[in-house]
Amino acid sequence: MKHFLASLSLLGAFLHASAQRAAPASEFLLEGDYLLGGIFDIHHTATVYHDRPEAIDCSSKPLILSSYRRFQLMRFSVEEINNSTDLLPNVSLGYEIFDHCSEVHNFPGILKLLSVDSLIQPRAEPHKNLSKVIAVVGPFSSSDTLTVAPLFMMDLVPMIDSQTIPIIIVFARDLGAELLIKSAIELNVTNKVWIAVDTWSLNEKLLKEKRIKQIGTVLGVSQPVVTIPGFSDFIYHSKTQTHCENAEQSFFCNQVSNSSNMTPEEILNVDPSFNFPVYSAVYAIAHALHNTLQCGTDSCNGNITVFPYMVLSEMKKSNFTLLNQRIQFDVNGEPTFGSYSIVFWNQSGEAEEIGFSKFYPSQYFFINSSSIHWFTKGEVPTSMCSPECAVGFLKRSDSIHKCCFNCEICPNGTYINITENPYECINCQETEWSAAGSTSCDPRELVFVLFTDVGAVLILVAACVLVGLIVAMSVLFAINYNTPVVRSAGGPMCFLIFGCLCLSSVSVFFYFGKPTASSCVLRFLPFLLFYSVCLACFVVRSFQIVSIFKMAAKFPKLHSVWMKYHGQWLFITLAFVTQALLLLVGYTLAPPNPHDETLWFPDKTVRLCEINIKASVGPAVLLVSLCFLCFVFSYMGKDLPKNYNEAKAITFCLLLLILTWIIFSTGYLLYKSKDIQTLNALAVLSSLYSFLLFYFLPKCYIIIFQSHRNTQEYFQGLIQNYTKTISN
Repeated sequence: MKHFLASLSLLGAFLHASAQRAAPASEFLLEGDYLLGGIFDIHHTATVYHDRPEAIDCSSKPLILSSYRRFQLMRFSVEEINNSTDLLPNVSLGYEIFDHCSEVHNFPGILKLLSVDSLIQPRAEPHKNLSKVIAVVGPFSSSDTLTVAPLFMMDLVPMIDSQTIPIIIVFARDLGAELLIKSAIELNVTNKVWIAVDTWSLNEKLLKEKRIKQIGTVLGVSQPVVTIPGFSDFIYHSKTQTHCENAEQSFFCNQVSNSSNMTPEEILNVDPSFNFPVYSAVYAIAHALHNTLQCGTDSCNGNITVFPYMVLSEMKKSNFTLLNQRIQFDVNGEPTFGSYSIVFWNQSGEAEEIGFSKFYPSQYFFINSSSIHWFTKGEVPTSMCSPECAVGFLKRSDSIHKCCFNCEICPNGTYINITENPYECINCQETEWSAAGSTSCDPRELVFVLFTDVGAVLILVAACVLVGLIVAMSVLFAINYNTPVVRSAGGPMCFLIFGCLCLSSVSVFFYFGKPTASSCVLRFLPFLLFYSVCLACFVVRSFQIVSIFKMAAKFPKLHSVWMKYHGQWLFITLAFVTQALLLLVGYTLAPPNPHDETLWFPDKTVRLCEINIKASVGPAVLLVSLCFLCFVFSYMGKDLPKNYNEAKAITFCLLLLILTWIIFSTGYLLYKSKDIQTLNALAVLSSLYSFLLFYFLPKCYIIIFQSHRNTQEYFQGLIQNYTKTISN
């Protein structure tokens, strides 16, 4: 609900000297140093469309007494200012007022205000041929204002319009409301609630109308009734004078009123709505002009040429008190004062004030509902375009009216606060969650794999068993270091593999507990670095097996160079250094970091370690390459002596390794949970166990339980039999 003053528009500018124009006394004309224009719908006519334009004689139409009262109030305000010694000293205000009885046929009067010597020059220089009218008060309604505002604004003349209350049932002027209500009475419309706007909420005719009670309850909003001192005396004095009209006015037809038979009592007892806005509008113009002319206590600066924008600028700075009301405007020229009264048409035929609504400095609304006597069979009526939404639903407007809307539930991850904004769902923060239809967000549960989880305990126990087995096998291999089984398994290389498997198992212990920056690094780095060495050892071991049985005889020089320069150790060292450099560069640029995954679950945050793909592609490619070479060389040895199963064991371990990571990758893509970290630790542990159980454990079995197969003669026999086989 937006409050404005009475319609007020600044127009034209100042003529250098006052034109001496003799005119008989007229209610519509008053000479002065500066003129105010006035536009009031003193009479009313229905809109009639003609084949060609026609001027309307407003005085022949029905008189609107409340508008006539406002017209007289403007005259009174100007006279009061002229009699003041404090405001505009030695400067007189005049006026020229027109009857605006039609929205579309009253333009002669408007053009008269815009013209200079009966000529309108829209593109004229602003300092030449200025109209003597400096401001216009009116028209009364918004619809009338909209028709004339473009003409006034063509010279950048500002306007301030009064806007009626938008929440209405009957939005009409006095006469239209009278016709509607009387028709409702004749049609026996009963038990309704009528909302009256300020144009007719204090209409005396309707208040005293017989059978008015049968239509139901009438509530309305109205301008507060302000008693203006001296106005009654002005009306009594004015009605005792005889006003005549000059011949020039007959051309315009809109400066005559058929109010000669009106008594002062009839004028004073009519609806007083918008009297104070008219009164304050005239005073606002006068104060702005007073400041523009730099007036002092005794005189004003007559050398200043007044332009509309100057008056507007001063009006925005207005700050004065009028009848105990502080008059001020904001930067847009809107008033920052005023209020509305809430009235109820009671059984005594009076508009009883039951509440009020203030707008400045803050909005405040009060209504005493106990004072309302409902005529709707004693029941308090309800009136709504749409029922209120349930808790957790937003209002989606489907029209220009906020009371008409559809209800939509707020989705997951959002909530609604109806006290702040019932038309928008608010997103929860990343650390919060909400179910559909929530009014607040709850903290997300932070989840990760605890050391106490069953899966974590089992894997950690298996990792400890792995380390124990590695230590036991290392001791066993050290005791039997010079035996053929240990030598054929790799000899000193076996202890390097045992050490790397043990160091790789360190990664498993960092898959559990709350991930941190350091734990994320240790979760991947040991396995990637030392498992690469293990694979490099098995690549070399596979190559040596194939070389001994197949390549030594065919490429003796190549075999001798490999053995002379310790090619196996050079290859292992190269693989280790390459992987170390790749990890150093990758983890320096983009190390693994803790990451909160919020998309998997609506109410949980899964704390993971996030790997940068670009930084990890190098180490991963090296691992895959070593695995591929190892598989190629071991597969080449598939037809070696039947009982000599080194290559076969390596091939089986690699197949198990590949299957393990295929299973993990599939689970990672399909299964979104914190337990994916447990699955990752299991894949790492399985990779370590594959070589320990299926490559080294059979050799331990031979050493302990089949010592007859751990002799030089046994191995020599296998080689001789293989040589005879390939010779044949």
